[in-house]
Amino acid sequence: MRFVGKRLMLFVAALIGLSVLVFVMLRVLPGDVAAVIAGTNATPERIASLRAELGLDKPLVAQYGDWILGLVHGDLGVSAIGGKSVAQQVAARAGVTFPLIVLSLLIALAIGLPLGCAAVLTRNPHLRGLFHGIAIVAGAVPALWGGLLLILLFSRGSGLLGLLPAQGFPDDGWSAPMRALASLILPALTTGITAGASIMRYTRAAVGDMASSQAMDMAMACGMTRRQAVLRVALRLATPQLVSVAGLTFAQMVTGVMVVENLFALPGLGAMLVTDVGNRDLVAVQSELFLLAAFFLLLGLVVDMTHRALDPRLKASGVVSGKVNA
Repeated sequence: MRFVGKRLMLFVAALIGLSVLVFVMLRVLPGDVAAVIAGTNATPERIASLRAELGLDKPLVAQYGDWILGLVHGDLGVSAIGGKSVAQQVAARAGVTFPLIVLSLLIALAIGLPLGCAAVLTRNPHLRGLFHGIAIVAGAVPALWGGLLLILLFSRGSGLLGLLPAQGFPDDGWSAPMRALASLILPALTTGITAGASIMRYTRAAVGDMASSQAMDMAMACGMTRRQAVLRVALRLATPQLVSVAGLTFAQMVTGVMVVENLFALPGLGAMLVTDVGNRDLVAVQSELFLLAAFFLLLGLVVDMTHRALDPRLKASGVVSGKVNA
């Protein structure tokens, strides 16, 4: 309970500091949303009137207080450009972005875990070199270039095979699940292959370390083959590390898929954020950035808790240090 309490307190403190940082940094950027709304030929009086309507003439402390109060009550504000609720827009866009991230992570795990274990199990130096080369090449391919290659190979209309759509998302969303899923496969492959290469390297390193430990020797002394010992013992012992890697990979994909969304013309959070930044829509941008950063922090908290739950050594070290401190 002490560990959980400390982590929650740090999480809340980080959220407060994050909100201040996001608010201040956006106010430093040049541009004025009132001038954007009013147009290029607007008079100074018209711009001042719009600033008053949007609350931009208030002191910064008052603007920050109003924003935080709205966040506490679940109100992310209203877009200054479109006049729509930011919460509704984020919810609609998240229905594209987060399924894309989950699908990308599943592809990355399906690639990285088996290939990482295979690299540990093989005794053939040529195969080991091949696995090493695959990990380096796949991890070094830029997402935009990899996405273009997948479009040229598999997209309908311009691709060689013409299997999958390469642009857009169904207007009726997930009410047509198969069409929606098909539109996310190529973007998910673009992100998942690169992330899978990273997971493959981490898996090979973590399982390889465990494969040379005494636990492996004991497992093989009990009658297991080397393959059984690696898959049943070494992989299980490396699970806490791999959970941390998967959590960090998931967090990195939040920013990675934003680039991919623009390439495949998906109406996700990335396209929304880029548009709002270009329009200097401070109310929308500050809420979107805060939610994304808060998601990073929450994911880190969940990974930290999960890692501690899976690794009894962390609990034991906490008990020992608590007794020493007492």
